[in-house]
Amino acid sequence: MSDWSLIGVRFALYLTLAALFGLSAFSLYGLRLRERGSALALRPWLVASGALGLLFSAASVVMMASSMAGTPVWPVDHEAVTALLTGSAIGAAWKLRMVMLVLATVAAMFAAGRTVWLSAVALCSAVALATLAWTGHGAMVEAAMGWAHLIADILHLLASGVWVGALLGLVLLVSRPAARVDAAHLGLTHRALHGFGVVGTIVVGTIVLTGLVNGWMLVGVGNLTILATTLYGQLLLAKLLLFAAMLGLASLNRFRLTPAFERAIAVADQRRALGGLRASLGIETACVVAILALVAWLGTLAPPASAM
Repeated sequence: MSDWSLIGVRFALYLTLAALFGLSAFSLYGLRLRERGSALALRPWLVASGALGLLFSAASVVMMASSMAGTPVWPVDHEAVTALLTGSAIGAAWKLRMVMLVLATVAAMFAAGRTVWLSAVALCSAVALATLAWTGHGAMVEAAMGWAHLIADILHLLASGVWVGALLGLVLLVSRPAARVDAAHLGLTHRALHGFGVVGTIVVGTIVLTGLVNGWMLVGVGNLTILATTLYGQLLLAKLLLFAAMLGLASLNRFRLTPAFERAIAVADQRRALGGLRASLGIETACVVAILALVAWLGTLAPPASAM
């Protein structure tokens, strides 16, 4: 039976750490220095994401310890928590994550107008996001195959974080109140939308490649025919369908809506084009939130390959 509180905390961790890393990275490659403080409410978003990441990380270690020890979450089983933190790779990864999140949150307070601080947020949050690989199936395989799986998990997490953060940044840009939208904001919004096209191609390629590696190791070719008969397989198929929908929406944004937005800006009639972008990005964001929820759930289930 799934532990819904643990799944909820896992989901919150994926979402907040992906937002922290992805939004800081998006601000570096998608916005110019003088735009980072005015185009987005960058500091509040980054500081809040870092603080929530610390909170959810603290909750997660208590829940994982209680789940492993078979004890209630409350009162906290201090012996189980201590054993988890001192005697496992999960504990070492958790400690590293907490240090990185503290550093990222402090750096976020100065990040809006300074590239060096924003770079520090991106680097520290990338490490923090990567540590989530040790709470998944990739950390349970030993020897060389285990390292290959772990590296694939880390790359999958980082690429997903870039996509999540870009979506957050783009949604914030296109959702700005009409009274605060001027020609400069429209120009930078178009540039950010167009600029993510190149980054997005790399992100999608990384997600697909690492997803294939993970699927081969967790599912196995021999289990493909029975995949839809297991809960793990059904959730995985739902995730793949949502990912396909995101690819379709991303293609729509890149090849139709963004060019239409550019033409609308040229004739000062961007309202309709902006509305289409808002709807498409909103649906894409809903898809990514659902995918992260499914990933959090999948991490608590035994994959088909583990039964072989």
